[in-house]
Amino acid sequence: MSNFGFLELRLVNAYGVAFREARSAVGASAVLAAAREFPSLAEATADCSLVVGTASLGHRDPQTPLHRLERGARLMKRHAASSPRGIALLFGSEKFGLSNDELSHCHWLMRIPTRTEHESMNLGQAVAVCLYELSRDGRAPDHLAKTFHAAPSESLERITGALSGLLERSGYTNPKTAGSTELKTRRMIRRLGLSEQDADVWLGMLRQIRWKLGRDE
Repeated sequence: MSNFGFLELRLVNAYGVAFREARSAVGASAVLAAAREFPSLAEATADCSLVVGTASLGHRDPQTPLHRLERGARLMKRHAASSPRGIALLFGSEKFGLSNDELSHCHWLMRIPTRTEHESMNLGQAVAVCLYELSRDGRAPDHLAKTFHAAPSESLERITGALSGLLERSGYTNPKTAGSTELKTRRMIRRLGLSEQDADVWLGMLRQIRWKLGRDE
């Protein structure tokens, strides 16, 4: 991270031995010292307007847009130039990668174009390759319109929770597949590309529907 100028590290359920007792971050101790720990992914990305997951999917179908690294990096830089809020680049654990639940928090996914016969990469190497691609062209566009401010993940998660609750009350949600329905709802909300203003409107509409249903019961 420090090599390529990315200094804000956030960790979810960090393994303390590997994190707090790290000794190999030569010249990058400030990144570790300033790193923040969170109990959940939703809390770690609450203030971010874009969450991009990295994945070697194998046979999994994430039902989330997937871009190769070079295109994904361009999209992230374009978003950064037009949004005042942060962007999160999400990596999974060394052994298991990102779970389906974690993937559902992502607006879209990015993959390093490795060969099919050997898709998985060492975590540190994957981080370095992705951050190199993000930093290698310093000509960030400065002429883009800045009127669109993407909604932070916190707002999208509130919409997901409100909509999931209404779907359950209406009888749409099958108790046996409630978890799957919530993941699909979360993915759908992120694919909408809502602005901050649109997210506020959605939340207002859902609150009104919930209030109305409560009165009629």
